[in-house]
Amino acid sequence: MKDTAANVLIAVVVSVLMVTAALAAYDRWVLRPSLIVGVVDLQEVYRAKETQFTQLLMQTGSDEERQQALAMARSFSQRLPAALDELPRECGCLVVLKAAVAGGPTAIDLTPALRRKVDLP
Repeated sequence: MKDTAANVLIAVVVSVLMVTAALAAYDRWVLRPSLIVGVVDLQEVYRAKETQFTQLLMQTGSDEERQQALAMARSFSQRLPAALDELPRECGCLVVLKAAVAGGPTAIDLTPALRRKVDLP
């Protein structure tokens, strides 16, 4: 009889410990990262690149320089989606447009990181 009660107690303790460990792991790797939101001001990045492109076009005189400016714009249009895809993996958070978020203590501004990825000062 005593052996059966001890076995039941051990089984209950082991079960409680396993459930506690599973809940802690879920909280650490699933729940908490989803509570952190990274925001990106995509309009700011576009405006900055547009200004850079316009200045480059205004300063250039030859067709070759204009082609280089167009190549820069094409390169930006290819790098931007890739950079936006990298941000959630790097921060381990949900990334949304800054205009879609009203704020909050867990919102992280990732715009500077995006600017670095697309070669903007």
